Amino acid sequence: MGEIEAVTRKWGNSLWIAIPKEIVDKEHLHENQKVIIEIKKAADIQKLKGLIHFKKPTQKIKDEMRAGW
Repeated sequence: MGEIEAVTRKWGNSLWIAIPKEIVDKEHLHENQKVIIEIKKAADIQKLKGLIHFKKPTQKIKDEMRAGW
């Protein structure tokens, strides 16, 4: 079974999700075939804000990363 991360798109009053060709080929999917899809919401990254604390200020970490480019 393949697992993908997808973004929902508006289609009329509904939402749709495209299945990438790699998964279609790997799972031998074809048009009008029934599949079972498990829906899980991705974690909201905004809820993680403030939970991670660094020893250095984040601006100093960003400056060090940019210096290596």
